[in-house]
Order: sequence, then structure tokens, then C-alpha cells
Amino acid sequence: MTFASTQGTETLMTPVTACAAERFSRLEGPTGDFPFYNAAPTSISSRQWLFVMAMVVAGFLLLALPIPWTGGRVGPFIPAVLMPLIPLVALACVAPGHWKAIFGKVRGREVRLMVGVALLNIVVSMGVGAIVFALTEVTPNAATAQLSGLDTADKVAFFAKTIPQLFGEEVITLLPFLALLQLFSRSLDLGRKGAIVGAWVVSSVIFGLIHLPTYDWNLIQCIVVIGSARMVLTLAWIMTKNIWVSTGAHILNDWLLFAIGLLGAGLQGRV
Repeated sequence: MTFASTQGTETLMTPVTACAAERFSRLEGPTGDFPFYNAAPTSISSRQWLFVMAMVVAGFLLLALPIPWTGGRVGPFIPAVLMPLIPLVALACVAPGHWKAIFGKVRGREVRLMVGVALLNIVVSMGVGAIVFALTEVTPNAATAQLSGLDTADKVAFFAKTIPQLFGEEVITLLPFLALLQLFSRSLDLGRKGAIVGAWVVSSVIFGLIHLPTYDWNLIQCIVVIGSARMVLTLAWIMTKNIWVSTGAHILNDWLLFAIGLLGAGLQGRV
């Protein structure tokens, strides 16, 4: 619940802890809330969110475009690091001193959630993927095939590069989630639960769409399979409001899938 006052052209919100009826009791704890949408720890205007979203796009394009980064094995790390760094710098500009609100502490519960969500995501992805595969064509992830052909040093570099890159994928998904949460709750007056569901679904669809080049522009695969996987990963964020947890689950998920792919390629090579 919030109380609103007008100052200039922006509406400033004084936050009050959401009551139990406004929370998903089975997913969220009794305390803690998403930052910014209700002016806690600070308010971000719509114009400021547009700036942050522009930097989200810029960070993504640096990774997605075929830019010839130099530096041998170090080169690929540059866009992987810039992808989260640019939007986070933008967030720090519009919310000085409060950009760390999307982060939290990592203790035993958080680690258990990382593992649990990663395993759940693999089960959901395989289940949804099997259904889609039975109904239409699917495109394999080229990175898995590429990984099996690398030497040991390049494999280590590949796995290391995924750490900042997957963190970046969390940043460019969860910042839009927060922007959409504010849009749906303030402008569309959906209520907290409706705004969360709306931000959850839309940000997951966007995440699926940015994977279109990876999966040969297979729209159904990206929206249904990748979008479903994203919804599971965002579940970790909804439960904890801690980007480290969803990042850890994302890294564990992808590393397990890559490891399974490497194991399968190794077994085929012995046949």
C-alpha cells in the first residue's frame, strides 16, 4: 500500500510495507519487497526508466552484434562484462546510492534456492522442450556444439566467460521487470500481484525474443521453451528480490546443460 503526493510532474510515492493480501504467500517471505516501484529506497521516474532501458539495449547489442573484439581469449570477456556494467551504471545514475538494492546477501538459504531453481529449470525446460519438439522443429544451441570442439584452455575460458554474461542476462531481464512492475502498478493500477505477474510474463517473453538469433529465429522455441525457462529463473528473483540468487541458478543451469552436452559428445566420440 502506498500514499502518493505530487511534486512537479512526477508522482512521489511514500512506501508502506505491502500487506499480506498483496503478497504471494507461498512464494514470498513475510518481509522485503521489490525496489523502486513503490519509491523504496528511492523513486525512479518514467523518463529515468527509459534511459535505463536504453542502456539495457545498448549493453545487449554490444554482446549480440558481430563486433571483432581483439585480445585473444580476453576479447570475448569485454562485451560479456559491458552487458551488465552499462545498465548498472545507468541505474546508479538515476538512483545514486541505491543501485545496490537489487542485490542481497548470499547465505545457506540462497545457495539452496540457486540449486533448487536450477534443477527445476532443467526439468521444466526438458519437459516443455520435449512437447515443442514433438509438435514442431527445434534448433539446437550452437554454443554446445562449438564447446565440444574446443581444447581444454578454450573450454575453461568459455565457462569463465559465461559468468559475467549470464549475470548480464539477469541484469537486462530484471531491470525491465522492475520498470514494468512500476508501469503496471502505477499507470495501469493492476495491484501488486497483477503487476508482478504482468512484469514476470512480459520480461520472460522479451528474454525469449532476444534469443531469436541464437536459435535461428525460431519464434515458437524462443517464446515457449526459452520463455518458460526464464519464468523459472525469475522465480528465484521473486522469492528473494536478490539478483545473486537468480544469477547463481542461471549459471548452474547452463553449466549443467553444457556439461551434459559435453558428456554426450564424448560418449558419441567413443562409439
